[in-house]
Amino acid sequence: MADGDGSVRGPGAAVRRARIAVAAVFAVHGAVTGSFATRIPWISERLDISAGQLGLALAFPAIGASVAMPLAGRISHRFGARTALRGLLALWCASLALPAAAPGLVWLCGALLLFGATAGMSDVAMNALGVDIEQRLGRPIMSGLHGMWSVGALLGSAAGTVAAHAGTDARVHLSATAVVLVALGAVACRWVLDPGADGAGPGAGAEEEPPPHFALPPRSALAIGAVGFCAVFAEGASLDWSAVYLREVLDSSPGLAAACTTAFACTMAAARLVGDAVVARLGPVRTVRAGGVLATAGGLLVVTAPGVGFAIGGFGLIGLGIAVVVPLAFAAAGRRGPSPSQSIAGVATITYTSGLIAPAAIGSIADRTSLTVSFALVTVLAVGLIGGAGVLRTGGGRDVRGGPEPDRRDETDDGGRDPAGRSAPFGESRNVPGG
Repeated sequence: MADGDGSVRGPGAAVRRARIAVAAVFAVHGAVTGSFATRIPWISERLDISAGQLGLALAFPAIGASVAMPLAGRISHRFGARTALRGLLALWCASLALPAAAPGLVWLCGALLLFGATAGMSDVAMNALGVDIEQRLGRPIMSGLHGMWSVGALLGSAAGTVAAHAGTDARVHLSATAVVLVALGAVACRWVLDPGADGAGPGAGAEEEPPPHFALPPRSALAIGAVGFCAVFAEGASLDWSAVYLREVLDSSPGLAAACTTAFACTMAAARLVGDAVVARLGPVRTVRAGGVLATAGGLLVVTAPGVGFAIGGFGLIGLGIAVVVPLAFAAAGRRGPSPSQSIAGVATITYTSGLIAPAAIGSIADRTSLTVSFALVTVLAVGLIGGAGVLRTGGGRDVRGGPEPDRRDETDDGGRDPAGRSAPFGESRNVPGG
């Protein structure tokens, strides 16, 4: 924000506080996912369902998210971004208690449909607010915010691992966790800023025109969404099936199987927390290509693992490789479309369709062949990140001030340097997270 003499002031205390609040929201959101993922084997065993039936049920969260996410922009405009986020996050946290209480497969599918719908809408709302804060601050933060999501997932999965190892009934564990997370989410949302609040930042007036009631993905979202699709497929498959893979393929104990999910979440968190610095150094294209190489190596290690330790290491490499892809895709979307929430909803609808396909595809292939063959598909999609990374170049986007962004750095993928070899600042070059 410029003073009258043209100098630039740093962000105000309210913006810095809002960044911490949004980071806390990401962590709460991730904790719900991590908590649920570690208890999937318990739910499967309690209902005595096959891998194919479990795969069908696990498709319903993505169905709910894909259907509901296009509504998020309108909801945020109608109630205000902060109020909408507060309500949607509370519903998402509360829905954590439902899957474990389902008495049968049909009820489980219904519970997971609601679970996914609230997850998707709160996801869009918090990412739109994250893009707004990133633009106010004038530096990349989206990978770090998604790192906090992974930290939350790690904490949730760690608690789930302890509960699984202790033999705790998942209905008790998930209900208690839901109560705690609803409270934490409500506290965090108190300091979130609506876009344009206090007259600060490029978010002001960014969404004055009401978005459509149901926003289909804009054309600019298709290529970005395709890259996100590959990453989310690998992420969803690993979160939902890593514990099952260790139990059924490698005959591990329930506690060790749950620990595999924790290891996956741990590598995702670590990579995202340092991701902003890596992207600033290498650029989004090189970062995603390098991640694709790591994820491919991890997939190969999983499908050829002679023992539990190798498989856990493979899932860790997958998490490390795909960690920054979704933050980069969301950040790119938030700078390219008519409004952050609508554009993010478009890309999220495409990427999370992966979540719709992944559980069912993994389960269906496992029923016909094996889980090992299923994760060979994950490996093939990881290769797609290497070839598709170029779409995250930032031409045609907006810089952190909201204006047209000069088409420079990623044209040559030079790692974020001008012809003299100097690193360009965020907002003046094209090497910003996701765009």
